[in-house]
Amino acid sequence: MQFVSRAQWGAQPPRGDWRQIPGTRGVKIHYEGTAVPADLPADHDRCAGRVRAIQNAHMADRNEGWIDIAYTAVVCPHGQVFEGRGAHHQTGANGGASLNRDHYAVCAMVGDSGLTEPTEAMLHGLRDAVEWLQRDGGAGGEIKGHRDGYATSCPGGPLYRWVQAGAPRPGGPAAPVQVSPPPAPAGPEWPGEYLALRSPMLHDENVRRWQQRMRDRGWPIEADGWFGPASAETARRFQAEKGLSSDGVVGPATWAASWNSPVT
Repeated sequence: MQFVSRAQWGAQPPRGDWRQIPGTRGVKIHYEGTAVPADLPADHDRCAGRVRAIQNAHMADRNEGWIDIAYTAVVCPHGQVFEGRGAHHQTGANGGASLNRDHYAVCAMVGDSGLTEPTEAMLHGLRDAVEWLQRDGGAGGEIKGHRDGYATSCPGGPLYRWVQAGAPRPGGPAAPVQVSPPPAPAGPEWPGEYLALRSPMLHDENVRRWQQRMRDRGWPIEADGWFGPASAETARRFQAEKGLSSDGVVGPATWAASWNSPVT
């Protein structure tokens, strides 16, 4: 891998601390999404300046509030991997907090006009970046496009076709395509009222349905339709497990999490 460190390409220091992460499910591939000069492959001396320009633009974007270049890495047409936020640092490029936690973000230096087709050297560089993050950054096996899970045209048609083919190295066999598990079936619609501990205790068919779901998940709770202290305590423990506010109230978020995360 031809690796270019932040110091080598002249990165600004971040305006704050990166969020540390132990690893990700994999890597998402991006493109610049704007015009990239068609003659860039002929002049590698311009690539470091282009990465600096991306960082400057990101740090000046007040709407996004980025503290640094958003990408984990940027790959130029000559196959060199420019370090962005780097391994074990949460990206800012995938479109939302959970998306940024789930995958690193590697941007190819191609755009929506001018240079739109990745060079062979760039495809090798993208594979180098993915394998670096798998080896040193705890990345899992998923290789996806930015548009997978977020409404965008990124990484453009040519790169996305390469991702769909398994992100192979040029001249090599196609890598196995990573298939995500199907989403959990949607649960029943939110009944429109909080299943909260009340005086007298709430008794309702929706309480019984939620209690039965908790029993299915392995929680020791009776499905009797009465929302009393035992149900409230189960709700608090389940909320803590799912990172929700542990208030013992089965509101919309807790109701949805009860069905929309798999039973293990």
